[in-house]
Amino acid sequence: MDSIKRIIACNIPIEACNLRCHYCFITQKKKFSSQIPKFEYSPREIQKALSVKRLGGKCLINMTASGETLLSNEIIPIARALLEEGHYIELVTNGTITKRFNEIIELPKSLLERLFFKFSFHYLELIRLNFLDTFFYNVNIIRNAGCSFTIEITPNDELVEHIDEIKKICTDRLHALPHLTIARDDREIGIPILSQYSFNDYINIWGKFNSDLFEFKSSIFYKKRTEFCYAGNWSLYINLMSGSAKQCYIGHQLKNIYTNIDSSLNYLAIGNNCRLPHCYNGHAFLTLGVIPKLKTPTYASVRNRKDKEGREWLNEPYKSFINRKLCISNKEYSFLVKLYINIQNKLLQINDISFLNKTKNRVRKIVRKKFVK
Repeated sequence: MDSIKRIIACNIPIEACNLRCHYCFITQKKKFSSQIPKFEYSPREIQKALSVKRLGGKCLINMTASGETLLSNEIIPIARALLEEGHYIELVTNGTITKRFNEIIELPKSLLERLFFKFSFHYLELIRLNFLDTFFYNVNIIRNAGCSFTIEITPNDELVEHIDEIKKICTDRLHALPHLTIARDDREIGIPILSQYSFNDYINIWGKFNSDLFEFKSSIFYKKRTEFCYAGNWSLYINLMSGSAKQCYIGHQLKNIYTNIDSSLNYLAIGNNCRLPHCYNGHAFLTLGVIPKLKTPTYASVRNRKDKEGREWLNEPYKSFINRKLCISNKEYSFLVKLYINIQNKLLQINDISFLNKTKNRVRKIVRKKFVK
């Protein structure tokens, strides 16, 4: 049985999408683009940069575009290369690009069983564009091919009046209810829920789906994490196109994965220095154990469902892999090492502020020289 060494969250900066969901953070920030940028590095170069040897073991690698992940024809070859390396891959998709799923099911079964799809169920857009049948068709293609999957709804105010019909459609087509995430407003500093309802009312409205994912996310939303966190070591946040690596969504820059590709990567845990207002994607990071002292369900438990026929959404070996915690493959630090890690982070933060201030001063001097007489 494989043990998970790290979780690698790969951002793919593709802002093109065939849907226009009003609650999407790309829509909120008006950043949609029709351009699909090309990867500078080949699938084999990416495989080498994220090799099992370099990362210290087999990892869960999430691949998520800012828009629709599968619009790029380069995603499947990259996913295949990483699967051939031995990793477990998670692809996030709106489930509408049928030709991509037809490509995927041609992969060897030994690779498909380590491939997981997070299908985002954007109900109103699927109805508007007449994609509902296409969505469920593609889910079944993946399921029948032996991949693992989950269905996830972003609960939003416009969807409230459609709750009963969504439950019926999913019960009829999936024989199970979908999971729910939480809609968040990335425009606000505190990253609140994106809703006119109070948080308690929001939870009560959407609790009807009995989603373990929603229940756990609700329990950690708005809660600042102050415990020692191993993100930056046990997990990384990477721009897969540029190779830029960070500790987490907000964190210090680490070594670019494409720099000196034969050399080792450097890691630095965040420790007690998290700068996020709350761990909004803790359903993955926290359930996998980046904060070992925090008691959580497993990642498998918040992703899986069992339908009325007894079939599970997660197949083996994927279920077993994400049912394990990162502490199994990694050693926790002693008190002194944790202290040293925290000092390193504080020094880097001071350097960041110093660099920012120097940059501001340079800009002021240039402005005065050119424009102020």
